[in-house]
Amino acid sequence: MPREKVVRWKPVPAPSLANWPGLVKELSKGRLAALVVLTTMCGYALAPGAADLATMFWTTTGTALCVSSANTINQWLEVPFDAQMARTRQRALVRRACAPLDAFTFGITTGISGVGILWHCVNPTTAVLGAANILLYTAVYTPMKRRSIVNTWAGAIVGAIPPVMGWAACTGTIDPSALTLGLVLYAWQFPHFNSLSYLIRAEYAKAGYHMASVLRPSLNTASALRNSLLLLPTGVALPWLGVTTWWFAADVAAVNLLLCAGAWRFWQDPNNNTARKLFFGSLVYLPLFFGLSLLHKKDDAAEQPAAPAVVEAVE
Repeated sequence: MPREKVVRWKPVPAPSLANWPGLVKELSKGRLAALVVLTTMCGYALAPGAADLATMFWTTTGTALCVSSANTINQWLEVPFDAQMARTRQRALVRRACAPLDAFTFGITTGISGVGILWHCVNPTTAVLGAANILLYTAVYTPMKRRSIVNTWAGAIVGAIPPVMGWAACTGTIDPSALTLGLVLYAWQFPHFNSLSYLIRAEYAKAGYHMASVLRPSLNTASALRNSLLLLPTGVALPWLGVTTWWFAADVAAVNLLLCAGAWRFWQDPNNNTARKLFFGSLVYLPLFFGLSLLHKKDDAAEQPAAPAVVEAVE
């Protein structure tokens, strides 16, 4: 009889202090975290009222910590599945660059710190949104990825919250303007993610993820097109709500139409070429959209009524 193979447990060596900055960046998914923080700051910058540097700093810090928490716990939950995909098999936890307990502790610590900073240094509304985003990402979206294609819609809600957080950080409220910015991020994620998931659909299938690109290919392309079309009225909604001037509607129309054209081609003829073009088009879309909205932001001072003149009596 062949001898049984003995698998011995090997402890994960503790990372050196010099390696921690790189690990923090990996666990936080640095590029994704930067995108989330930037969209939050765009929401803050577009909100009415004078920008307060201290509030902006604490909003940025709190948001970054919340994002780090959500992304770290997401990776902690998905180690066995990340190991099966070429795109994720080099992540820190998969290659045992740090212990799972260390990563989990980091995720919990950053989450509590981020929400606490937003609550005490910004306002409770922003803190609640930050906490909700962590819970939605880790407790709803992450496990749903292996159960239902609805995970993409849940993930889109997660991505829609950051600009609303930025607006709420500046104003303390959630109004139609804030929700419109959230709608932009919600709709944008479908052409962005659906094109990406099409390109790596074989890996998703291998790892057992329930993605529309694998299980419902026609829905995958159709939802990318529908939500690209949904972005068209947002170019009119922002000036109508008084966030930007009407020049924004004229300038952003071309950007929206180009994205819709890419989504249309992807829907008509789904292949790696049309998916890749739509994906890279979506990467360009957000900087253009928010850049134009900031360029055409309505001047708050111009909207204020002129102060009454003070006439001094002459003796």
